[in-house]
Amino acid sequence: MAAGPHLSLDGKRALGPRIAAMARFLTIFIAALFAALLGCASIAAAEGKTLRMAYDADPTSLDPHEQLAGATLQLSHLVFDPLVRRRQDNTFEPRLAKSWEQIDDVTLRFHLRDGVKFHSGRELTADDVVWTFERLKKSPDFKALYEPFESAKAVDDYTVDIVTKAPYPLTLNLATYIFPMDRAFYSGTDENGRPKDAVVKHGASFASSNMSGTGPFRVTKREQGIRLELVRVGDYWDKASPGNVDKIILTPIKEPATRVAALLAGDVDFIAPVPPTDFRRLESASCCTLVTMPSTRILSFQLNQDRVAAFKDPRVRKAMSYALNRKGIAKKIMRGFATPAGQLSPEGYAGHDPELAPPHDLTKAKALMKEAGFEDGFSVTMIAPNNRYVGDARIAEAVAAMLARINIKVDLQTMPKAQYWQRFDARDGDILMIGWQSDTQDSGNFYEFLAMTPDPETGYGQYNAGAYSNPDVDRLTMQTQTMTDPAARAEVLKKIERILSEDAAMLPIQWQHLAWGSRKNVNIEPIVNAIDMPYLADLVID
Repeated sequence: MAAGPHLSLDGKRALGPRIAAMARFLTIFIAALFAALLGCASIAAAEGKTLRMAYDADPTSLDPHEQLAGATLQLSHLVFDPLVRRRQDNTFEPRLAKSWEQIDDVTLRFHLRDGVKFHSGRELTADDVVWTFERLKKSPDFKALYEPFESAKAVDDYTVDIVTKAPYPLTLNLATYIFPMDRAFYSGTDENGRPKDAVVKHGASFASSNMSGTGPFRVTKREQGIRLELVRVGDYWDKASPGNVDKIILTPIKEPATRVAALLAGDVDFIAPVPPTDFRRLESASCCTLVTMPSTRILSFQLNQDRVAAFKDPRVRKAMSYALNRKGIAKKIMRGFATPAGQLSPEGYAGHDPELAPPHDLTKAKALMKEAGFEDGFSVTMIAPNNRYVGDARIAEAVAAMLARINIKVDLQTMPKAQYWQRFDARDGDILMIGWQSDTQDSGNFYEFLAMTPDPETGYGQYNAGAYSNPDVDRLTMQTQTMTDPAARAEVLKKIERILSEDAAMLPIQWQHLAWGSRKNVNIEPIVNAIDMPYLADLVID
């Protein structure tokens, strides 16, 4: 009787021919199936999308505290995370702070998420928030925002108290500007012996070219003015984000027409801003989507009293204001995509005064120039960016032409944003363009930065390039910081607007609106907002 086939204990004894063949087949099949499954998984993992975007300019620095500017904040939302952020309806959304509570009149307590990692691998703690807060207090651009604050204190690893000097109604508003930095990464000195935590405006520093945040993306390549690349962080804490963008390539395209052409041709997926002249073109294009939204950003010109003696005379400043046809600028240059302004506060802000209509009266303007002894006029310089605000260079040209009607001869220079801000900070111009969106979504922020007497110690008046100074404006602005009665506070804010209007402290032109364009498969509508901080980590590309 023949013995049947069997396996030895080590499984190496041969099977019968058919069974052996079947075993080999199954082995190969299972290995192939396993490899295929792994391949599918790899493909699925690689299905994250690349967003090719074109803005009018790129950030001038990687340091989130170097410049209080829109491009800086947009980058901060990609590489860092704020304690809280604003939703599209302007309500507050928890981010690194999962909750908060008012402890007493001057203390707001934030409870941090645990397990959040910096890009360096370190875990975020309350000490990082305190370190970041203290750095903000030292930043030339940000210190005025945090002047009402006394301190930040770590209660434990995941709890931090933000304490104000007096009851302050805007603490939560300013929590949106606290993007915790990795204190260990930015501590010590670099290879050149420079402090890594130094805030250096328009200069080389460790923080201007190195980043470690808790955000959804990290910078992998940067060629200033040419290209900025970011990749998604694999262990990002926000697992609920619907976004599927794994890589962002930002290419600055200064010329609006070229930027729109690149979108229509499919060379980029997302652009901003879209000039009003191309709205119809995008709306009629089957390939693309146009999204527009009202904005509260005021565009104005400041009159440098330190350089031009005539600007010290309020009659001259008022004459210049009367000479400007703001409605004409909004209609012809902006194609109706802006609201003419006679004050800083937009409608809906507590300080907005409906009676302060945009002034325009050429006869009054000429009469005031004659009364001030400048009937024959004078010559001045004007500087403005040509890639920061929608239509900025053309608006500057229009303003120069309107001032010529009252014999003020303007030598206008326009330049890219990267060069402009250095000139602006040096006050290197007689008339200087400045756009401002309230950091707190409150009227007081306009006055703190644009109208208060410049003070390097506190940071107030940091962007008051006209050197305008009115003790009443200073006093009333400081008074509003501790007022908790909304109605009473609104009356004081309106009083400040009336003083600024009567003084013609600066030349407000318009509140600019926002416009973004994208390819049809790039769903930008849910992630854009009125503060112009698109949350690209939540973007879905079909």
